Amino acid sequence: MREFFGGVGTLVRGFGYWRRTPGPMVRGLIPAGIVGLVMVAALVTLAAFLGTITEAVSPFADDWDDPWRQVVRVAIGTAIFGGAIVLAAVSFTALTLIVGEPFYDRVWRAVEADLGGAPADSDYGFWRSVRDGIGLVVRGILAAIAAGLVGLVPVVGGALGVVTAVFLTGWLLADELTSRALSARGIPSGERRRLVRGQRARALGFGVATQLCFMVPLGAVVTMPAAVAASTVLARRLLGDQPAERPGE
Repeated sequence: MREFFGGVGTLVRGFGYWRRTPGPMVRGLIPAGIVGLVMVAALVTLAAFLGTITEAVSPFADDWDDPWRQVVRVAIGTAIFGGAIVLAAVSFTALTLIVGEPFYDRVWRAVEADLGGAPADSDYGFWRSVRDGIGLVVRGILAAIAAGLVGLVPVVGGALGVVTAVFLTGWLLADELTSRALSARGIPSGERRRLVRGQRARALGFGVATQLCFMVPLGAVVTMPAAVAASTVLARRLLGDQPAERPGE
């Protein structure tokens, strides 16, 4: 648990860069805000039509007596919406990183310069961001399906589905967000994932904390620049380069 909460602390440290490097962090709000509005609109629309969708996909329950009809449809609705939240979370991250590549590149560079010994340059680029974003969305769809299936469990499925969604999405976020700082050092994707798995609890703590912040109204917009900053700190930790704590952090 100590490593898990250490990962949570890494995100807290990322929020500290709002004070240390406010310029790049503020600019990072722009792509997060744009994508966030689109995602919120999509989820609100889904919520408005969720009852109709649930009835449409469960015609077999039309002739059932209550409460069984309601139990089944609530479980299906919970599964659909829980899966949508997972997909929205990973899609938000993927789209925001793609749209905001120039903005988050500045955040990354500012944090690397603050920590010292930054790579001279990065060949990450827009198209690599697109490719990684597509990969994140594909894995997010699989996570959404898994969370949705868990959500179908009667009575406790809703709670279990949410917990499953948060942890699966948290892992995906940790893996994706650390890719910038690791790729800049010439580390291939397979080795990057091995490094993340090597400190699984810490990476999961960071990812889960990020995902929980994303679930707060407007939290995703404010958290995204901090998550990019924190992931740079985390990448240093994964490589065994543990940055010293700054005064006031």
